[in-house]
Amino acid sequence: MSEIERGLRIEDIAAAERLMGVTYTPEERAQMLENLEGQIASAQARRTVRLDNAVPMASRFDPRLPGFTLPHGQDLLRPAPSAGSPLPEADEDIAFATLAELAPWIASGTLTSRRLTEIYLDRIAALNPKLECFVTVCDAAARAEADAADALTRAGVLLGPLHGIPYGLKDLFDTKGVATGWGAEPFRDRVPDRDAAVTRLLRQAGAVLLGKTSVGALAYNDIWYGGRTRNPWNPAEGSSGSSAGSASATAAGLCAFAIGTETLGSITSPSQRCGTTGLRPTFGRVSRAGGMALCWSLDKVGPICRGVEDTGLVLAALNGGDPEDRSSIAAPFHFDATAGIEGLRVGYLPEAFDEGATEVDHAALDSVRGLGVDVTKVSLPPLPYGALMNVLYAEAAAAFEALTLDDTDDTLTWQDDGAWPNTFRKARFLSAVDHVQLDRLRYRVMEALDALFREVDLLVGPFMTGPMLVASNFTGHPCLHLRAGFSEMATRGAASLGSGRLTTGEESGAERFTVPQGISVWGRLFDEGPLLNFGMALEAALGVAARRPDLKA
Repeated sequence: MSEIERGLRIEDIAAAERLMGVTYTPEERAQMLENLEGQIASAQARRTVRLDNAVPMASRFDPRLPGFTLPHGQDLLRPAPSAGSPLPEADEDIAFATLAELAPWIASGTLTSRRLTEIYLDRIAALNPKLECFVTVCDAAARAEADAADALTRAGVLLGPLHGIPYGLKDLFDTKGVATGWGAEPFRDRVPDRDAAVTRLLRQAGAVLLGKTSVGALAYNDIWYGGRTRNPWNPAEGSSGSSAGSASATAAGLCAFAIGTETLGSITSPSQRCGTTGLRPTFGRVSRAGGMALCWSLDKVGPICRGVEDTGLVLAALNGGDPEDRSSIAAPFHFDATAGIEGLRVGYLPEAFDEGATEVDHAALDSVRGLGVDVTKVSLPPLPYGALMNVLYAEAAAAFEALTLDDTDDTLTWQDDGAWPNTFRKARFLSAVDHVQLDRLRYRVMEALDALFREVDLLVGPFMTGPMLVASNFTGHPCLHLRAGFSEMATRGAASLGSGRLTTGEESGAERFTVPQGISVWGRLFDEGPLLNFGMALEAALGVAARRPDLKA
């Protein structure tokens, strides 16, 4: 018997049995114990090869089932006609304007990019110490980019609806020469030597980079090495995450829009808490090249804005295939903001509006019924959707294996049961066989949602109740989350995966705050246009998008 095998005991095999739900005979246990050296040695040999976060998996997830055809043959972006709103006198009113308002002001020369940039830089200087939503402010570079945009405007050159518009970039996207620390202590001094694809695309679209917005350490929650990003509606609580700074800054009027990412709720959850409008596009639509990888088969990039149409304007600039991202899919983006919603079939899962659903959720569903579309109950087969979470744990633990093996996970600030260090350690106990079976279950879930979206064009519901948060993230379907109303709530705690599922924080304390609440709408793969058209109609019917948080420096 080898030294490796002598280190194992029959009791270790019995413990593994309990995890697997099987029972072996004493002879079978002894046989395994005497025959494990090769497997263990192979695992140890593999661990000697250090894999950088940028190294992808050989296998790649594709959300398209056999027979799928892209819904559109070419790109189309047709913004809604400008309302012709006059430029407000107050800087604060300008700061909270939507892209649909800002773009015509910039294009006409009524508002310069430099003035808009200075408005946002002043607000960042005043409010960022309270909200902790910007990690790095690129003030000098932002002014230079704004001046360049204004020069093009004067020359009659407009690069699109994002021309001269200042934005915030989640600090997991590389920016050449500017620290990109992923919110985590071991990487806080990391300075990339090239830009991420998203960074390049937004520069080509004429957008002005104000700085890097905070990200919960390694794309989870709202706690990062500089503090905790705050909710502008109640700064006593976190903004949720992991696109923590992007949602907080957009909600507080510190930028015109921001870029977020989602693996499981990282656009929708902070949008829910901060009252922003977040669009999680179809998996593969936006390149992740040059961005931190958390879960290769799950990570998606999308905009966080103050209006539904705005998300489409940003997505048009981000869309496109990229050979540097193995999971990238070249798919036309077709969005006509002038299109109506007649004939759309909208479904909802009755169980999602049962326990846990709020008055705002039910009122939102009533508003949907008032839009004149066909609203119908739908169902999903009884699959263990939550079991797919183990895929996320395994991929995330693999992406940052070195932190666990080198015992440097202790340097991360957040060390609760549900935080990454403990989650990564627990993931070492996941079964490889179960992981393969989870991938096959994932295919069943893809088939289930494909069948659902043959019955309806869209699905509406609360973002946390029911199976759709998990199911749609694992199938890659797009999701739009928009503000639906307000609730009175006590201060909420941090989101957590400690229970084996995502929870968004329990209330505590006697004082209550008026905070926003949203509703989610899911659409068909690579067909975000109808999703946005419906979102615009629902946004208008709800009539709560314009309200601002009451912030003082």
